[in-house]
Amino acid sequence: MTALSRRRLLQMGAGATAGYFARPANAADPIPGERPAQDASVTVLNPRNRVPLSFIIDDSTCLVNLNRFSIPQFAAAYDYKNYTQDWRSMPVEIPDDFVRKFGEWCGEHEIKGKYSIVPYPACVGRIDRELPGWTSRELKASIDLVRNLMMPNWDIHPEMVTHTRVIDTNTGHPIPRFGLEYMENWRWADGQSVDELTNYLSYALGILKNVGLDCQGITTPGGFGSGVKGELAQSTFQSVRDVFGAEIPHYFKYVTDSGDGSVQPRVEYASGLDSDDPRCVVSIVACTGDWTGGWDCIEHGDVDKFITADLGSGRMVEVIERGEPALMLAHWTGIHFNGQESGFKIFQEAVRRMHAKYDNLRWMKLSEIARYWAAKELTGIEKTPQGVRFSAPFAAPDFTVKVAAQSEAAPRVAVAGREVALAEVRDPLRLVAGTFHRQGGAVTACFDLPKGASQVAL
Repeated sequence: MTALSRRRLLQMGAGATAGYFARPANAADPIPGERPAQDASVTVLNPRNRVPLSFIIDDSTCLVNLNRFSIPQFAAAYDYKNYTQDWRSMPVEIPDDFVRKFGEWCGEHEIKGKYSIVPYPACVGRIDRELPGWTSRELKASIDLVRNLMMPNWDIHPEMVTHTRVIDTNTGHPIPRFGLEYMENWRWADGQSVDELTNYLSYALGILKNVGLDCQGITTPGGFGSGVKGELAQSTFQSVRDVFGAEIPHYFKYVTDSGDGSVQPRVEYASGLDSDDPRCVVSIVACTGDWTGGWDCIEHGDVDKFITADLGSGRMVEVIERGEPALMLAHWTGIHFNGQESGFKIFQEAVRRMHAKYDNLRWMKLSEIARYWAAKELTGIEKTPQGVRFSAPFAAPDFTVKVAAQSEAAPRVAVAGREVALAEVRDPLRLVAGTFHRQGGAVTACFDLPKGASQVAL
């Protein structure tokens, strides 16, 4: 059991786990919701015609090494039949010096992604109150580091409340019972209503809001919500909008680490597209397993699973060459790897190899990818004799479209009666907002899509 990631294991629906994760009969899968008319002759491309990349980091928090404190709780939930790692030998802390080293290196390489902050890590203590074992000054410094160094380039997500025991939101204490039914990673969420899940997610989000960490999405620990997928999506929308006022909430739960199935974000429950209050929630999909070292640090990772030394194969190569967002998955505990930092080294080498092979990549936060995909799928697109008319419920920077155009005149973006001509670039990789590229009777235009009506005149 310990050879599998918790997320992977808890999404399995066969064999010995089937009884634990059977889906309630009344549970509903997420639905796409409304979709506008979009002219088939107009193609919405990736932003700036580049492949989005992102790095999704789970199990991170302030100071606490989640493994050290979660493994004995996981073992208790299974009546000590599993999880036999020597957790006592693991460090208590993943120090801020490592957070700083990691964050600064990523900043130098323009890497973006998602970084979890478990609000009440393994029941050690709430980060908006105290962490027993650390001073209040140390906790404040750790939160400040996340806010100032990480948050500009990384979405911050709660990974539920504790990542272990379920909390009674009325008392703030763990439910005083043991077993899989009372663990966030396993069965508790199954059978919960949208309102009940919204209450729980809001509790987690509220702790992060108390310490000034902004959130536009959430991450599920392990199998949380596997039996109530539709309810989870709806409660994500409700809680993230209620607590933070996010326009386009998103969540990370699903992993597709092999095969030809699409790994594009899934825009769900879209409604009110023509109103003053358009709504949707976006499900973010990782395209890799955790091959940096895993959450439990039992075995070292394998960079070749991401991309091989000859740059010829690997999961990232497969997805990048399909042109879909290539979102890597890792666990913070494996990145640190009990102080050996082997997961970090694997990630660094994977980044080096990807950038050696490709010049068309763009690192983005999950919220940026979610916004672009919401605009891509929910914007009405109409071809007219004058060009292309857009009706967008959500604004999106670097919106990029390709359309046939015979005129030699530069395309113009018209918003609220004001037209601005786009500047031509000879290399499609030089596209930025306010430019266009012409090739083979087609124009690729890149501009900041405004909310509401706009037009690209051709």
